[in-house]
Amino acid sequence: MKPINIVNSIYAPLDRKNVDTDQIISKEFLKRIERTGFGQFVFFHWRFDENGNPIEDFVLNKPEYKNAEILVAQDNFGCGSSREHAPWAILDYGFRVVIAPSFADIFHNNCFKNGILPIKLTESECDELLEKGLAEAQAIEVNLEQQTVTTGYGKTYSFEIDPYYKQMLLNGWDEISLTFQYEEQITAYEKNRVAY
Repeated sequence: MKPINIVNSIYAPLDRKNVDTDQIISKEFLKRIERTGFGQFVFFHWRFDENGNPIEDFVLNKPEYKNAEILVAQDNFGCGSSREHAPWAILDYGFRVVIAPSFADIFHNNCFKNGILPIKLTESECDELLEKGLAEAQAIEVNLEQQTVTTGYGKTYSFEIDPYYKQMLLNGWDEISLTFQYEEQITAYEKNRVAY
């Protein structure tokens, strides 16, 4: 995985609660076996009408939020089914960070396993980011090492993160690469193990 430490970017303000995984990546697009290629379908039914035309007032279709690497939303982001395609789609679209007051547990854990930093800020902090971001495109800096989110208008918010997940993201490790760090010990153990 690609390591994360500091992300400086415009953020996309998605002022919606209870965004479920089917809204993030709808079931008809789950035909790929690779982790890539899902970004073009992220929030598809909010981004496009029934004829495939972009819906102009949807946040991701507005030019000022193009190339945003940070998504800010409301409570309970990633609820619904456990499909891992949801974080794959978000990452493939280009988001490295998702900020919300709360996340569904499975989605939250899948973010860490796929190289996305999910940040929990308070509801009032997210409301402020959404209000400012909807009024005018705003850049913020996310600093994982310092565990801070700094706005361009002089506010800094702190966030908590499990130290295990923090090290995974800072180093770009997934669970397989963590296992390979113990390859010598695993090999030594296997050599001394009685074969049946």
